Amino acid sequence: MEPAGTIVFASVGVTGFGFDVFSVAVPAPESADNGVVTAKELDERRHTDGVSINFNAQFADDAGDAVAFVSERTGAASLFLSRRPGADERPEPLPAAEGSLFHDRPTVRGGRVYFVSAHEDPAQPFRSWAAVYSARLGGAGSASVERVTPRGVVDMSPAVSASGALLAVASYGDRPWAFDFQVLETEVAVFRASDPARRVVVAARGGWPAWHGERALFFHRVADDGWWSVFRVDISPDTLEPAGPERRVTPPGLHCFTPAAGGGRWIAVATRRKGRAQRHVELFDLETERFSPLTERLNPELHHYNPFFSPSGARLGYHRFRGAGVGGESVVPYLQPVRSPVSSIRMLRVNGTFPSFSPDAAHLAVNGDFFVSPGVMVLRADGSRRWTLSKEPSLFYTTWSPTERGVVFTSAGPIFETPKATVRIARVEFDPSELTDDGPREVAATVRPLTRPEAGNDAFPAVSPCGRWLVFRSGRTGHKNLYVVDTARGEEEGGVVRRLTEGEWIDTMPSWSPDGSLIAFSSNRHDPENPAVFSIYLVRPDGSGLRRVYVAGPEGSAEADKERINHVCFSPDSRWLLFTANLGGVMAEPVSAPNQFQPYGDLYVCRLDGSGLRRLTCNAYENGTPAWGPAAASDGLGLESLALGKIAGEDPLGQFDEPLWLTCDV
Repeated sequence: MEPAGTIVFASVGVTGFGFDVFSVAVPAPESADNGVVTAKELDERRHTDGVSINFNAQFADDAGDAVAFVSERTGAASLFLSRRPGADERPEPLPAAEGSLFHDRPTVRGGRVYFVSAHEDPAQPFRSWAAVYSARLGGAGSASVERVTPRGVVDMSPAVSASGALLAVASYGDRPWAFDFQVLETEVAVFRASDPARRVVVAARGGWPAWHGERALFFHRVADDGWWSVFRVDISPDTLEPAGPERRVTPPGLHCFTPAAGGGRWIAVATRRKGRAQRHVELFDLETERFSPLTERLNPELHHYNPFFSPSGARLGYHRFRGAGVGGESVVPYLQPVRSPVSSIRMLRVNGTFPSFSPDAAHLAVNGDFFVSPGVMVLRADGSRRWTLSKEPSLFYTTWSPTERGVVFTSAGPIFETPKATVRIARVEFDPSELTDDGPREVAATVRPLTRPEAGNDAFPAVSPCGRWLVFRSGRTGHKNLYVVDTARGEEEGGVVRRLTEGEWIDTMPSWSPDGSLIAFSSNRHDPENPAVFSIYLVRPDGSGLRRVYVAGPEGSAEADKERINHVCFSPDSRWLLFTANLGGVMAEPVSAPNQFQPYGDLYVCRLDGSGLRRLTCNAYENGTPAWGPAAASDGLGLESLALGKIAGEDPLGQFDEPLWLTCDV
């Protein structure tokens, strides 16, 4: 039987991105040299229509009017063409890989579009699905799509020369993923469009290549002094071999990444400077070796990403947060449909974290994001209305009692803390009759702790189907193991706490099967010294029958012991497991996007014995904290609701961060 139902999950930061593609006029050299560029001279234009998120574009004409870009309006990263800025009509789809959940970096050259797709399963764990493809403009669907990347090789960030004759990629080669993601160890390879099988590695380390004419490549990498910098390598036109040593172009003291090159004296780079929280696009003069700020003059408080030049060099594009209320279309829905590769599964992204279905699946309990909208909320399952139960920012992880419509359990305290930190399991009680359309948006609730403050780090509660027992993770012995407590009394009122697992390792994130027979959880008990590897374990509620579910490979295999699996839960029929995992590698260069933890955040399902593994999400985000409910929970939500503003939501604030591992304190 196929897995079925409705899966609701969170993606870090994505709901607030609100990206659109913009461009500015490249200023005259004398204006840039004198530092007197005005906003009027820059003439910022918006090229995309404010629907969903739109990013990673390239100009598709010499005039700098048309752009090819990525958009998620169809429920997955798809390719589109916008023919002129400020146009009222919707953009047209570009040829792409039919059914693919991930596309990236489209470039239109010589009647073809080149792009990254992830529709071909490498059939091996820990290998990225990303590869470069091309398709004829006006071609008939997937029939016109041709693979450019050799079989077994992983390519990202393609760049196409102005003539369309040469391509460059950031390639992982045919190696399995080495679990790098802060600094992705790719090489820069070049090849002719007419002979993609014969490629030449021109830089052993580097990413995001950009052609300067037909004989030079710029790319970024972390220099030996720790600064992300732009480098250059010249290419022999006959052999495509390096014509000389690579040279560092940008100086230390600031981060420079995602270069773009025109045909003239400028390159454009996204920079991150000391004392500045935002990423901005600047011009770098190859002759004078001086920077000229651009986007900081227009939008100093916004991040700007991934610049690109028009073929003539007259305009420079990028994507950024578009701002709230653009054309009335910038509302972030409370629930957003996401394309599913399994027809019997409906998938929804929640604007929040840790969703949990009510007993009748008519509502969801959900946490905020700990910063902008913290606390515990209730969301109608069709996404039409949301109520706040508590604004306490220290509350995280929700699980709705399966037998009490007005009871939600949560954790109260700091997240990501030591075993002895005070985090308590808490019971949240409210009157569900107050969840009405004409009532207040804040519903009165009481929060009652169930575990003692001196017990240590108690978190991740999950309730038994009968509603009487609650399993949770506790650090009360100095190690994080699983315990069971009465849901009504807790240990604060004399309830007995029973230990379920024991050992000097981490057992965490438990989930009770709907039929009551099993508890699933994540643990590193197979490698207790390694806090970065977790696998799925199953145990009966009485503590018997403990076993590991092998997903990446069989028992004893090297692949099995590289699993990082979290947020496990059961299907409504208790036959399938849903979880987040690192099995698919990296889809795009992490430094090119905000909030980047993508390797640990794809959703998968498998049977209880580890068979039938299916990948559900395939994107460059961290997806997690899923909940699995019945199919009826998604009634009334279709992909047409991705046109933002047509369903209930809130204004995006654009408050997302640079990758948390990227610092300016080198």
